[in-house]
Amino acid sequence: MTRLELRANFSLASIFGLRMLGLFMVVPVFAQEAARYPGGDNASLVGLTLGIYGLTQAALQFVYGLASDRFGRKPVIVAGLLVFATGSMVAAVAPSLLWVSVGRALQGAGAVSAAVTALLADQTRDAVRTKSMALLGVSMGLTFALSLVVAPVLAAWGGLAGIFGLTGVLALLGIAAVIWWVPPEPAQHRYRQPGGVLAVLRFPDLLRLNYGAFVLHGVQLAMWLAVPTMLVQAGLPQSAHWQLYLPVLAGSFVVMGGSFFQLEKRGYVRAAVLMCVALMALVQLGLWWQISLQPSVYMLGSLLFLFFYGFNVLEACLPSMVSRLAPLQARGAALGVYNTLQSLGFFAGGLLGGWAMQWGGAHALFTGCGVLMALWLLLAWPMKIPVSEPVEVAGKA
Repeated sequence: MTRLELRANFSLASIFGLRMLGLFMVVPVFAQEAARYPGGDNASLVGLTLGIYGLTQAALQFVYGLASDRFGRKPVIVAGLLVFATGSMVAAVAPSLLWVSVGRALQGAGAVSAAVTALLADQTRDAVRTKSMALLGVSMGLTFALSLVVAPVLAAWGGLAGIFGLTGVLALLGIAAVIWWVPPEPAQHRYRQPGGVLAVLRFPDLLRLNYGAFVLHGVQLAMWLAVPTMLVQAGLPQSAHWQLYLPVLAGSFVVMGGSFFQLEKRGYVRAAVLMCVALMALVQLGLWWQISLQPSVYMLGSLLFLFFYGFNVLEACLPSMVSRLAPLQARGAALGVYNTLQSLGFFAGGLLGGWAMQWGGAHALFTGCGVLMALWLLLAWPMKIPVSEPVEVAGKA
């Protein structure tokens, strides 16, 4: 990568990570801390409050992506982070769980993921774009791991109010990074005529990728309704879960870096994608099988390692493939649709996963996740992988 590409990668990955850290930090402690609020004894309201950011995020991802095509990426990212910071502060001072849900909804309304990924695609060559998108995936994985470590400490110090307050500060730091650290937008992308939604929805391969984003993130969130309990049953107390999560996540990133990018260079991206979808489907089967036995920490750790390896590869591949398939003038809109389905996946994973746990237990949860992954494998089988072509970037150093 050029110096300009490295600067764009690290600055945008940092902004992406700061925002996701704010969203992830509440997940490990929310159910327990929500009980301290009026309305916290309502399980349905607790689930809705936890997942509602995904709904508002889904409703606005495409709008933000389309706006970034028309008005520029950086102004849209700053506006979205301001909305996110406002939602964080509303949740921090909320007197009841209902007001926490309002704050969470506002957090989701700061849906800048599409604009961030579009700006990263604008500032990187096609030949290195998958690696660039992988950095965003790495930032998400690392912030998730970090959230598992710091959330219990922060909750003990300041409860959900303290976590939401810190989240608002992180969003403001993200705005500063956009203004002073992220490279200027390439001139050729500032004033072009934007493409519409029809330019995005008419490509079958884009639709396959959008379904994949929905399933990938829905399954990711739904799993955590059962996995922590299984780890406790295996003898690992909740306060020590990070001791498993951190090496599993770190190991998956190392193995991904040593294997996937070599496969990509040799033209085996399609095979790698299909293999990872199949691998994640088998992980659901393995988790289903573990429920019928006395869960083992080593077996659960192995399954989670395989899951995160597949997840990291797909998290890197999918947005890169969207940016290659979409027409240049509709790149922001295409990534907006992609991120909309991603956000809907988060919302559906929490809502439907909770319903499956309530009515059929963990067996029903992992059965549903496995079926969705198997269906994705069938739909993805005929896909065509766009060929990487070197593209000159304005401002190349």
